[in-house]
Amino acid sequence: MNSPGMANRNMQQASMQHINSPQTPKQGTESPRSEQTATNKDSPAPPSQPSTPAEGAEGPGEESGEGPAEMTLDITSFRKPGEKTFTQRSRLFVGNLPMDIPEEEFKNMFAKYGNINEVYINRDRGFGFIRLETRVLAEIAKAELDGTIVNNRPMSVRFATHGAALTVRNLLPVVTNELLEQAFSEFGPVERAVVVTDDRGRPTGKGIVEFANKIAARKALERCTEGALLLTSTPCPVIVEPAEHFESEDGVPEKSMRKHLGYLKEREQPPHFAQPGTFEFEYSSRWKALDDMEKQQRDQVDKNIREAKEKLEAELESAKHEHQLMLMRQDLMRRQEELRRLEELRNQELQRRKQIEMRHEEERRRREEEMMRYREQEDLRRQPEGFKPNVMDNTAITRPLLGPVLTRVK
Repeated sequence: MNSPGMANRNMQQASMQHINSPQTPKQGTESPRSEQTATNKDSPAPPSQPSTPAEGAEGPGEESGEGPAEMTLDITSFRKPGEKTFTQRSRLFVGNLPMDIPEEEFKNMFAKYGNINEVYINRDRGFGFIRLETRVLAEIAKAELDGTIVNNRPMSVRFATHGAALTVRNLLPVVTNELLEQAFSEFGPVERAVVVTDDRGRPTGKGIVEFANKIAARKALERCTEGALLLTSTPCPVIVEPAEHFESEDGVPEKSMRKHLGYLKEREQPPHFAQPGTFEFEYSSRWKALDDMEKQQRDQVDKNIREAKEKLEAELESAKHEHQLMLMRQDLMRRQEELRRLEELRNQELQRRKQIEMRHEEERRRREEEMMRYREQEDLRRQPEGFKPNVMDNTAITRPLLGPVLTRVK
């Protein structure tokens, strides 16, 4: 039985041998943890921890001989801030599966790469689909599991084709990822919207919009084809087309090439240059001439399109000024019409007020007349009952006085 001091010395010697001696990377899906176990086989075994994709990246740090402790990273550390989860970009195609593989075994192969959202297996054709949480986790799973032997069959893992992706052209330099996503969100949920840039970060006028389902992508394609979707104030509509999918990471490895008769015939000779004066050189020259002619025609077409765009931009700028002047004239006429209408309303209001004042004046006079009649009636009611100032009373008073005068005259 070795003492703790002997175990530590053995561990340090193994670590020094690991640092000084070159090691070739291992093939397959073996994690660096197994390498560390093989290197430190004489040292006490560290406590077992669940394996994660991060351990593959931390392998060199663990083998530095610092001690038996291992560094692990949480799965959530592979998620970018604001990144959407379980999108089409994190969906993997798994080919060359055994016909009788159980679904649980299929899921267990990807269990250490985080949560799983979608599992589909076509046992008749030997392929399946699986969707992981993020793109980074899917890339790690693809790198580790591609080529893994399952029941004597090398498993093929690659990213599934995104069936709800669209290519957008005619983007102005002021268009950003956020504006692109905002514009296309009206057709359905958008998983990713990116403006394509060149190597210097300058926009190329193209973009990619990835929807969560094909229904939204089809709706956006139809609406933008029939109508004109404008992202800014400039009347330059975007051109929407189905996205072309290219596999530029894995390409065509030799192990995946089917060795048919045409393959064997074409691969009889290794790569070489055609010698002048030979049959190969003659037809090679004709192929190159055809390619040069295609390039010239494409350059001429590009030049014509570029000149047409410049002409259209100049016409657009001139028409924009004329349109602005027309809008200003229309606005001036609208304001004048508004002033005229306000003046009419003001005159109508003054006329209405005059009529109201005349009615008030007539009402006041009527009330005054009624008040005078009322006062007269009140004065009559207040006089004594025997007093009647009328013409008959005056005649009765003057008749006795006139009697002697009439007698003398006679």
